[in-house]
Amino acid sequence: MSKRIEASDLDIYYGKFRAVEQVNMTIEPRTVTALIGPSGCGKSTYLRSLNRMHEVIPGAYVEGKVVMDGEDLYGPGVDPVVVRRHIGMVFQRPNPFPTMSIYDNVIAGVKLNGGRLRKAALDEMVENTLRGANLWEEVKDRLGRPGSSLSGGQQQRLCIARAIATKPAVLLMDEPCSALDPISTLAIEDLMQQLKNDFTIVIVTHNMQQAARVSDKTGFFNIAGTGKPGKLIEFDDTSIIFGNPKEKATEDYVSGRFG
Repeated sequence: MSKRIEASDLDIYYGKFRAVEQVNMTIEPRTVTALIGPSGCGKSTYLRSLNRMHEVIPGAYVEGKVVMDGEDLYGPGVDPVVVRRHIGMVFQRPNPFPTMSIYDNVIAGVKLNGGRLRKAALDEMVENTLRGANLWEEVKDRLGRPGSSLSGGQQQRLCIARAIATKPAVLLMDEPCSALDPISTLAIEDLMQQLKNDFTIVIVTHNMQQAARVSDKTGFFNIAGTGKPGKLIEFDDTSIIFGNPKEKATEDYVSGRFG
């Protein structure tokens, strides 16, 4: 059940430092939204604020609102752990649990959330999830082997399987292909197109071609200089951002004139 997320007047802080200022963005269900911009402009910080991973860092907090289907995710009494169950995360480098088997990696999140299923139900869930991550045919005969025995691209798909096994509504991906070769990158991009039928996806990427290929909407972030907060400069349909942006800074970035 994918969901809409609305950020309004969002400021993100690390202690006294305001890292990102005044983001207003509506992320529609069953879409891929790409966040682009030069290094250090707050894309990943904003992404992590959407499921409250940001505040894992001591002294980090936000002002403003992040609302998912009417509920303010930063409202009083809202448990960040519950938020992260509904909004999953895939990181830049594949990070399967190295001592766990492929099978146990997939069910790790379900077990962590206190899910108790019979072996037959777990087997079915593992197969369905790995099929959902386009990995089943490659690993079905070695589910007992360590997740770390897979190639980089397979490990990243295993991490996606682990993230979707708990049935989140939203999937956040922080440069999920930056450590991968071109063939693995295309496999992840194909997978995103399939997953958006069931999930709302937000991806941070430095790869302009990737943003243009995979996303429905694109947000361009920029920064005025070192020590200044990152800002959302423009947010629109991807075809407009790459074809006819309203802001000159956006045009300069997507055409490769800076960044």
